[in-house]
Amino acid sequence: MNFKKVAIIGLGLIGGSIGLAVRKELPDCVTSGFDADAKVRERARELQLADDIHDDPAEAVKGADLVILCVPVGAMASVAAAIAPGLSPDCVISDVGSSKRSITDALTKALPDHTIIPAHPVAGTEHSGPDAGFASLFHQRWCIITPPQGAPEDKVHALVDFWEGLGAMVETMDADHHDRVLAVTSHIPHLIAYTIVGTASDLEEVTRSEVIKYSAGGFRDFTRIAASDPTMWRDVFLNNKDAVLEMLDAFLTDLALMREAIKAGDGEMMHDTFSRTRAIRRSIVALGQDDPRPDFGREHD
Repeated sequence: MNFKKVAIIGLGLIGGSIGLAVRKELPDCVTSGFDADAKVRERARELQLADDIHDDPAEAVKGADLVILCVPVGAMASVAAAIAPGLSPDCVISDVGSSKRSITDALTKALPDHTIIPAHPVAGTEHSGPDAGFASLFHQRWCIITPPQGAPEDKVHALVDFWEGLGAMVETMDADHHDRVLAVTSHIPHLIAYTIVGTASDLEEVTRSEVIKYSAGGFRDFTRIAASDPTMWRDVFLNNKDAVLEMLDAFLTDLALMREAIKAGDGEMMHDTFSRTRAIRRSIVALGQDDPRPDFGREHD
């Protein structure tokens, strides 16, 4: 099966990018959209993020055979209830959230008579809002699909085909495994970034102007991550609490070991650790998941 109409609920960075990507890569597919913010809806119309932008979520999903919820994790249940009156019986309900177990449970409870197939495109930037979207966001980026037990195979395959059509590489896995993997590869790095930037701004002996003025590459890149949507990340931590706490405990143990190595002057331990992490960085670049050029491939005037 192929999806003929896709409804996008939430027209920020990810939702807007899906709309633009569908228009470019899947021109035979019709799109409709909705956002809870009237100003976002108006801007989405100006940017043509979907073929039709509706003022009512239930109207936006009418006739759609795929509905993608691009809203904060904590809003999934309420948004599902809002679209329920307009859903076609056979449509697939999916999402783009970063915490799959809580989303699966929330959507299954809110829409028990519909097919729920959660997904997570591992792509994004620190920017948000309708102006942040672009059609190539998903090119050569992973999209993880976490079908619940018993999900219809034809609909799972259709969702895989959809994301591959937008340029993504797709993998399927269990929701709980996804949450543990993403806790260490995405959630903990964001938590560290938010914390270290907050620590720097709170230091009494270093003024905030100095933190901004003398930011070297490492701190500057932390600030890029820490500029991500605060509502979205608050909901991620609240809804993937167990996996985040497990990985945070592991990180704190390793951090304590590094503190002891610095205190003891154990250069060999530090060198071994830094060598291992350097190899991981090179592997990420080799897989095409980042740019090997200096300064992360940034262009400078």
